[in-house]
This record gives sequence, structure tokens and C-alpha cells, in this order.
Amino acid sequence: MVKDCCYSILLPTYNERENLPYIIYFIDEAFESMGERYEVVVVDDNSPDGTLEVAKKLQQIFGDDKVVLAPRAGKLGLGSAYTHGLQFAKGDFIIIMDADLSHHPKYIPEFIRKQREGGFDVVTGTRYRGEGGVYGWNWLRKLTSVGANLLAQLLLNPGVSDLTGSFRLYRRQAFEQLIHRTRSKGYVFQMEIIVLAKKLDLAIGEVPIVFIDRLYGESKLGGSEVIQYLSGLLYLFFQN
Repeated sequence: MVKDCCYSILLPTYNERENLPYIIYFIDEAFESMGERYEVVVVDDNSPDGTLEVAKKLQQIFGDDKVVLAPRAGKLGLGSAYTHGLQFAKGDFIIIMDADLSHHPKYIPEFIRKQREGGFDVVTGTRYRGEGGVYGWNWLRKLTSVGANLLAQLLLNPGVSDLTGSFRLYRRQAFEQLIHRTRSKGYVFQMEIIVLAKKLDLAIGEVPIVFIDRLYGESKLGGSEVIQYLSGLLYLFFQN
């Protein structure tokens, strides 16, 4: 029996034509297993590899009630992608995740159960607690991730074990409240929104996840993102 509540998954994409069919198939499988209504809002930043064309074909297969297209003219930052996608979303709850299969949709039912059990405003995936972990990274990438997270914990004391994660479920009202207060773009957005949630005394829960490095395409993380992360961390420290 399908319940009344609807979940909107905001899925920013850039050159994800190989991954998009898989991620949407797995999302559909996860929600069908729970009997929950959902929609995937694909926010494509004018991908040159034809990601939007693939999304249009998936919309024909799954239906325009499940695959919603929200294209943009170009890459304008991760935070703004969520703001843009939110305009198209109809769900009572918002889920954000990566389109590259690093975040497996099989965890979505756990996020939903966690939220219901604790009445949380935010449920965030953690790679650093319980059965969580990371696969597919070399030792340097793992060390960089752990070091970045420890530094964020030390400076910001966010109250969660994985501040830089980007697999989360939000109560819609909480997400709207938070996203309109954020100033950061890119990867720093994920840190700032959790710091703001703590400031606003929103209830935050965690679900252990295994993060797997992307199967197709190239990682978006580069030197400019590292610099952006460090400068953003300092900004949040002085604002905290």
C-alpha cells in the first residue's frame, strides 16, 4: 500500500550519463520496497556528455511523476543546485545524494526509518561510525578525508561524526529554513548546513553508510575544491 508522504530526491548531475540509469533504477527499487511515493529531481548543469538526454529517456520509462527535469545553464555550485531543485520538488521530505553511485540508494529505507523513530529534522549518512566506511580510495585520499573531517570536528564541534558527507534526508521545512541561510557554495555547503542546523537546535540523526568511489566518470574533487574547503572551514570557524 502506497502511503501519502512523498520524498523528493534532489540529484545534481554533471557528466553522469553512465551512472544516471543505475542510480534511478536503485532509487525506484528502494522506494518500491517500502511502498513510498517519490520523485527524483534531476538538476543537470548543462552536461556536455548528454546526461540531460538520458534523463529525458528515463522520464519516459519511469514517468514524469517520478523523474522531474530541472536543467540549468551551467555549473553554478552545489548549494545553488539544491536551491534550484527545491523549486521543482513537491515532497514533504528532501533527500540529497550524489548521482555517481558513491551513495547507494539501498540506505534510503534506513534514513526513513531513522527519521520516523527519532522525529529528526535531519538524518545524515556517516562513513565514520558503526558499519560505515569508504571503499575504492587510495590511502592518500582516505587520509585526506579523515584529516579534513577531524579538522572540521576540532574547529566546529558540529555534533555529528561526518561533517563533509552529502547523503542526507531533511524534513522539508528544515531544509528550506537552512538552505536560505547558507552562504557557501560547492563542498563547503554541506558543512555549513550542519553547523547551522546545530545552531538552530534542529534534531540530527546519523545512519552508517559505506561510501564507494564512483564507477564511471571522473571525480569532481580537485585542488580548487581543497582550497575552497579550507577557506570555507575558516569562514565557518569565525562565524560559529
